[in-house]
Amino acid sequence: MKKGIIGRKLGMTQLFDENGSVIPVTLIEAGPCVVSQKKTVDKDGYDAIQLGFEDIEEKKLTKPQAGHFKKSGVKPKRHLKEFRLEDSSGYNVGDTVAIDIFAEGELVDVTGTSKGRGYTGVIKRWNFGILRMSHGAGPVHREGGSKGANSSPSRVFKNKKMAGQMGNERVTVHNLKVAKVDAEKNIIAIRGAVPGANNGIVYLRDAIKG
Repeated sequence: MKKGIIGRKLGMTQLFDENGSVIPVTLIEAGPCVVSQKKTVDKDGYDAIQLGFEDIEEKKLTKPQAGHFKKSGVKPKRHLKEFRLEDSSGYNVGDTVAIDIFAEGELVDVTGTSKGRGYTGVIKRWNFGILRMSHGAGPVHREGGSKGANSSPSRVFKNKKMAGQMGNERVTVHNLKVAKVDAEKNIIAIRGAVPGANNGIVYLRDAIKG
């Protein structure tokens, strides 16, 4: 990774290209972020920078958090994220990272927390098939079927696809194209959808598979 930034998902809209075709995009308010900590190979074994996003009152911090910001001399931030870089020599504590580090047409990876769907059955969670709704099937039409043999191994194997919590997990979408960058408003438009609900925190980085 060469660069990254923290942002907040604003929602989806659409743009039009030079041919008049519609481009669905997600708007993200990214930065400005401040470098609150720097790690180097000599001291920590790897190169990385910690970015802070959105101001927060000091009275809302825990004592360890307050001590962290006091040591770095950086104004307290609500969200912190460490980005492991190939080379962090160009950054120092207190530096500001803005959205103009990305350019139109560039490929990025976006990480966010997916929407929580609560407790769901196997039909919705794992896309299992439904029994026919006609007479003779059932009495349950949306069940998962057999969980395994009874006598041997007499247990349900780990990672068996069953009903349970769906969503509310970390998701990364790779190789999304940057449609537009508005450096004055700190807004970046990403082609397609990104994980999470509106106003959710997302992390952008240059594409590792691009």
